[in-house]
Amino acid sequence: MRWVGVDVGGTFTDIVVYDEESGQVVAGKSPSIPESPAEGVMNALQQLSVELAHVSSFRHGATVATNTALERNGARLGVITTEGFRDVLIIGRGNRTRLYDIKAVRPKGLVKRSCVIEVAERVGPDGKILVPLDENAVAEATTRLRVLGVETIAICFLHSYVNPEPERTAAEIVERTWPGVPVCTSSQVLPEHREYERFSTTALNAYIAPRMSGYLNHLSTSLQTRGLTVTPEIMSSSGGSWPFDEMARLPVNSMLSGPAGGVIGTVEFARSLEIDNVITYDMGGTSTDTCLVRHGRYALATEGMVGGLPNRAPEIEINTVGAGGGSLAYLGDGGFLNVGPRSAGAWPGPACYGYGSTEPTVTDANVVLGRFRPMQPLGGEIMIDVEAARRAIDGLGARLELDRMKTAEGIIQIAVTRMTVAIKEISVMRGIDPRDFSLVAYGGAGPLHAALIADELGMAQVVIPPLSGSFSAYGLLVADRRRDRSLTWQVALTETSVEEIEKIVRPLRDEARQELLDDGFSPDRIHIELSADMRYEGQAYELTTLLPEMIESIDQIEKAFQRAYEERYTHADEGAIEVVSFRVAAYGLTAKPQLPGIDNSGQVDQALAGERPCHFAGEDLATRIYQRERLPGGARLRGPLLVEESGATTLVPPGVTLESHRTGALVLSLDATSN
Repeated sequence: MRWVGVDVGGTFTDIVVYDEESGQVVAGKSPSIPESPAEGVMNALQQLSVELAHVSSFRHGATVATNTALERNGARLGVITTEGFRDVLIIGRGNRTRLYDIKAVRPKGLVKRSCVIEVAERVGPDGKILVPLDENAVAEATTRLRVLGVETIAICFLHSYVNPEPERTAAEIVERTWPGVPVCTSSQVLPEHREYERFSTTALNAYIAPRMSGYLNHLSTSLQTRGLTVTPEIMSSSGGSWPFDEMARLPVNSMLSGPAGGVIGTVEFARSLEIDNVITYDMGGTSTDTCLVRHGRYALATEGMVGGLPNRAPEIEINTVGAGGGSLAYLGDGGFLNVGPRSAGAWPGPACYGYGSTEPTVTDANVVLGRFRPMQPLGGEIMIDVEAARRAIDGLGARLELDRMKTAEGIIQIAVTRMTVAIKEISVMRGIDPRDFSLVAYGGAGPLHAALIADELGMAQVVIPPLSGSFSAYGLLVADRRRDRSLTWQVALTETSVEEIEKIVRPLRDEARQELLDDGFSPDRIHIELSADMRYEGQAYELTTLLPEMIESIDQIEKAFQRAYEERYTHADEGAIEVVSFRVAAYGLTAKPQLPGIDNSGQVDQALAGERPCHFAGEDLATRIYQRERLPGGARLRGPLLVEESGATTLVPPGVTLESHRTGALVLSLDATSN
């Protein structure tokens, strides 16, 4: 039987297939089809001749939810809310992205004010009902929203995280009044305090749900028609797999579906290298995603933003910047060279794709610098048109009054700088020295720029994992099933007890465990993690802190928070501490397909495919070209050189040493600097 992971990106759809019997792992790429992502998935399956009847696990990473939110092309939304709170989604926190910019434009909302209807009801912060729900008003609001042409409804009541019953009752009335309309409640989507963030996350979920549900249903039907018999799963933003039907109801949990796969794959693969501290660097066609993994663990963010709007669904703390292989280079304000965030996408793509584009991209700059061989197939299908890339670069260079090579070098340097800043934002700006970490690079364009970025940051080691061009798809296969539960319960540590905390946490733990048992996991394959959102008294925002599964003392909680706070902010206080929310993550542990390593047999010369001039720092240097699949384990080479594989090319600049590791990884060693 086979395991299949398919990750849909902005430019390419990546696929990895693992054969249980032989242990063989193969990867492929197929151009994404933005207007029909499911068709791109089926094309990728066809490319590797996957027989779905012989598939025992199908995992998916998708960008549908994110793109729907960013492009504002979701369903027409209606909101039913507590009387007096109609404008919560409009007012928000009153924040401005640029404090002193009087012309700052607020993000476009998801719902028209005319489609937000108030009903009489009120729950206090302690959960007591102050004003009973006016059920007739809910029915009337539903009818009115139907007349207004809404396609999906979000129910957002005050303090529903404490008492969800009024929201549940309202949802039942909506479903009776308008059978079949998609409806979700804030207590279902995010049972946590802070009404604006909860309302925003719920509205976002309702807004994208019809499109996401339609996509997953269509893909599921296509897969089943072609022989798939198992339940397909999709990666959640928090790093665990969910069945399609569950994600269709709560798609707000899939915003980082694809990038999360890469992080999970990195954590798993780093164990084989015995590396605990890594920074992931995933550069694709449209963007770059980075994540800090410390002591073998990634952090979860609960304050994410999507299209300028809060999304508090749990997600891996990933920093994204609009710099990818397809990022466009252009003259910005003042006539200066700029790169991204606009992208050529899958169509027409970079000029070198030969699909008619004349705008230069990062990929075109690399072609001009000699880092791709003429007529080299990208993604296994697209043949490089070198002359088209040169024309695009020359056109921009003429406007900059720079020659071809200086223009191309400038494009690469600006892209590298933008990606370097993205890594600094998750490390240096938090008091963390990136030189203490290894850079793990993957994605179609990651290995080509990794050494340049590591040099900028003074990092000594870069790791290029096997299947690097499709590594996020591999990460989908090693993800565990995950269930997240949370509950807001604000209390000072000095005013509670272990017994009281256990009383609060036990239902969360039991509910998550039972769901995994229902999914078929045996008790010994279930792992529970407990954490708490905590802060010093007087602070406005919290730090999520991992706690022991079984708490023995309040002092144990306090010390865990102090350690986490000092690690995050490099200092800790002695002030009073309070808990705001508890979180439970339950994992259904799955088998992990192992990437086949390489032995030491064979000669390095057998991997040599030729030599050509490549441009480095203003001069052309003779650069050897190696085929990755032919490199023997233990091989040591010194740049300049290029290592080609299906789906990616690794650049080893002059002075950098490459070692072919027994795990199949390429390990680049740089002279440690203090950049």
